[in-house]
Amino acid sequence: MLSTADRRRNLALNCVHEASWGFGIAFNNAYAIIPLFLSLLGAPDGVVISVAGLFSILIAVPQLISAVIGRNIRNIKLAVLGIHTLTWPPLFIAGFTFAFLAPTGSSAWIFYYICFILYGLAIGMIFPIWADFLKHVTVRETRGTFFGISFAFNSLGGFAGGLISKEILAAGSFPSNFGWGFLLTFSALVIGTVIFPLYRVEKPKEIQPHKTVRQFLAETLSILRNHRNFRRYVVGRILFTANFPAVSMYAIHARSRFGFDVSEAGIFTALNTVAFGLASYAAGRVGDRLGHKTALIMAMLFHLSAIITAITARDMAMVYLVFLFLGAGLGAFFPASMSLVYDFAGKRDNKTIMALTDTSLAPFTFIAIMTAGSLAHMVSPELILAGIGVFIALSVAVMIFTVRDPKHISDASQ
Repeated sequence: MLSTADRRRNLALNCVHEASWGFGIAFNNAYAIIPLFLSLLGAPDGVVISVAGLFSILIAVPQLISAVIGRNIRNIKLAVLGIHTLTWPPLFIAGFTFAFLAPTGSSAWIFYYICFILYGLAIGMIFPIWADFLKHVTVRETRGTFFGISFAFNSLGGFAGGLISKEILAAGSFPSNFGWGFLLTFSALVIGTVIFPLYRVEKPKEIQPHKTVRQFLAETLSILRNHRNFRRYVVGRILFTANFPAVSMYAIHARSRFGFDVSEAGIFTALNTVAFGLASYAAGRVGDRLGHKTALIMAMLFHLSAIITAITARDMAMVYLVFLFLGAGLGAFFPASMSLVYDFAGKRDNKTIMALTDTSLAPFTFIAIMTAGSLAHMVSPELILAGIGVFIALSVAVMIFTVRDPKHISDASQ
C-alpha cells in the first residue's frame, strides 16, 4: 500500500512529468500549431482539418497490440520508460529537418505528415502501458484529484510553451521557426520521460499468473459481450468523435475570417492551456466527489460551447473565447476519461479497457474526419460546425440518460 508520503512524491513527480509534456506539446499541438503548419506548407484542406481526428486514430490503432505485448509486464517502471522513448525519433527528425534544412512545398508537408503519423503511433503504444503505470502509483479514492492536479501542471507548462512559441513563430523565418519548436518538444519529452524511475510503485498484493494471447483475447471478447454499461459508454463516445474535425477547424476557420498573423497560434495555445489547467483540476475534484461521468459530461458541454462560439464569432475576442472553451473541454476530458478507465475496469486489466475504448472509436473518428473533409468544399464551415454540434449534444444525452456512473454501482456491466 502506498503511504501518504509516497502518494505526495508521486504527485510531485507527475506534475513535473505533465509540465514537461505540456511545455513540449505547446509547439506541436493538433488544434493550432500543426494545422497552421501544414496549411502554410501547402497541404490540402482535407489533410489540414483531419489532423486532430487522425491523431486520435493513430493513438487508437496500436493500443490493442500494446496491451497484448504488455499483458505480462513485471517491471512497470522499465516498461513505461522504454515505451516513451518511441516518441523521440520522429520528433527529433522533424525538428532537425525543418530547423536546419527548411524544406517547403508538397514534399515538405508529406515528409512532416509521415513524422506526425509515426509520432501518433508511438503515443498509441504508450497509452495502455502508461495507464497501467498510473494505476500502480495512485489510489482510487483520490485518483481524479491526482489527475486533475497533474493535468493542471500540464497546462502551466503549456502556457509557458504557448508564450514562447508565439515569440519563436514571430521572430523566425518559415519553416525554421516551426522546426525549432519541434526540437523544443523533443527536449521537453525527454525530460518528462527520464523521471519515471523516481516514482514509488505499489507492489501487487498477489503475483498475476502468466496470460497467453488466447486468454487475453478471450477476456477482451468477454468484456465486449457482457459489459453492457461499458458498451453504452462507448456509444456515447462514438457520437462524440464528431468533435475531432472541429478541433482542427477552429484556427483555420478563424484565420480565413479575420486574417490574423500566424504567431497568434501562440496566444491560442496559452489561452487554451490556462482553461485546460483550471478545468482539469475542477473535473478531477468533481469526479472524486460526484463521479467521473459527471466530469465527462462537463467536458462535452465545454466543447459544445466552443462550437457555438466559433459559429457566432464576430471578432478576435470571440475567437479567443473559442480556445478558452476548447481548453476547458480538453482539460476536463482527460482526468474524467482516464479515471473512467479504472472505474469500468474494476478488477479487470485496465490496459484492455483503455485499448478497447480507443480502438472502438477509431473507425468512427475516421468517418468523421473524412465526412468533414469531403464537405469542406461543398458547404460552409459554419454548417459543418453546426452538424458537429448536433452530434455532441446527442453524446451528452446518451451519457446522461443511458450510462450509469461505474463509481456508484457495484457491477458496472449492468
